[in-house]
Amino acid sequence: MVDSGSTDSAATAFESHRDRLRAVAYRVLGSHADAEDVVQEAWLRLARQDADTIDNLAGWLTTVVGRLSLDVLRARQARPEASFDIHLPDLVVTFDDAHAPDDDAVLADSVGLALLVVLDSLRPSERLAFVLHDLFAVPFDEIGRILGKSTDATKMLASRARRKVQATERPTGPGREQREVVSAFLAAARGGDFEGLLRVLDPDVRLTVDGPGDAVVTIGATRVAAGARAAAGQAASTRTALVDGLPGVVSWRADGTPLSILAFAVTGGRITAVTAVIDPAKLARLHLDPA
Repeated sequence: MVDSGSTDSAATAFESHRDRLRAVAYRVLGSHADAEDVVQEAWLRLARQDADTIDNLAGWLTTVVGRLSLDVLRARQARPEASFDIHLPDLVVTFDDAHAPDDDAVLADSVGLALLVVLDSLRPSERLAFVLHDLFAVPFDEIGRILGKSTDATKMLASRARRKVQATERPTGPGREQREVVSAFLAAARGGDFEGLLRVLDPDVRLTVDGPGDAVVTIGATRVAAGARAAAGQAASTRTALVDGLPGVVSWRADGTPLSILAFAVTGGRITAVTAVIDPAKLARLHLDPA
């Protein structure tokens, strides 16, 4: 049994790490509620331990949070659709026909959504390896122990994730190939071309729909294509745009009120993630003009 004095000491030590652990969990999970749950579970596990026997408390806690976060990611992957309290950052929307080439450098610095979108497109082990190593400098051997993989295998996972992130996180503005892929997606959706949609969607594409409540996440090309085809035709007008540096499109209803913002992550010629903002309050704050 752990005495009260030891528990008080553990609580004090844990609180000194709480902010960092919350940051790690949020970057891995993209959900504040899930991050809080993981951090709270880490505390409960520490409270059952004798903290004095833990040589490296920071490392021990990071390992626990990492393993718990990995469990959450894997559980999500097992569910094709679920709701999460994903809070997307404020968007920077610039219409393609309004920006000068020099603006791309400014847009490329606005990577909140871009990073969140591309992290969501990674597999659980890739995401954990990238976040822990590249964002929080956790050594590969420690990450490997969390994943149950060798150090070399963990380095390969992080490297693969890094390539995906670098392809999307800081673009100099969407390239021609990215725009063409998005254009093909939109044309296929408008034409009801299901096979055409599948050709441009990654099999594990992730669609995040940010509405008035919790965001709804749908995973898989078949489900995303079906939703895109069903939603086609709702907009009275559209304009292509850059959304936090990602290729996107803004749509309006017939009365001129904004209907949605779509942002696309494109890697290797296929769409790996789509973010759709349909929350009327968020759309109204952006003062989007259909003209």
